[in-house]
Amino acid sequence: MVMKERNHLPMYGVGPIYAAVIIVLTVFGIALSVLHIIPVFKVTIITGLLRIIGAIFIMSGLYMWYMAVFKAKIDDGILDNHLVTTGVYAWVRNPIYSAFLMACTGALMIYGNLYLFVLPFVYWAFLTVLMKNTEEKWLKELYGKKYEVYCKCTNRCIPWKRGSGR
Repeated sequence: MVMKERNHLPMYGVGPIYAAVIIVLTVFGIALSVLHIIPVFKVTIITGLLRIIGAIFIMSGLYMWYMAVFKAKIDDGILDNHLVTTGVYAWVRNPIYSAFLMACTGALMIYGNLYLFVLPFVYWAFLTVLMKNTEEKWLKELYGKKYEVYCKCTNRCIPWKRGSGR
């Protein structure tokens, strides 16, 4: 396997594929709504609230991405073959992917077509399937029990502090 030759994960993994797919789905969903190709269902009374929550989601996603890339220095962890489990990685196993999920969900909330609110569930399911079939297998092979323990105490894509099992 290529991974064993390098003895570390690929630098970008499946992340660019995931990010591109959900960004395209978000943009297309909003564009198709604007063009009235798909139905639009908005509840005027909650539009302001959805915009505020959407902005919070986008800002949270940007912050999570920043914390994963620059503060946790995930690239260094990958190159040094070190399993990063601190900082934002103590809250969520895939903070970069989660950041894109949050930002795209925020954009959908700001637009406010309730029919598009199915997309975040699609994004979550896609991320779950993608991770289980790629990076999680690679990480388990590379780090074994240490990664299994980390998985038990850290969510895959929704930031949440569970407790320490490490």
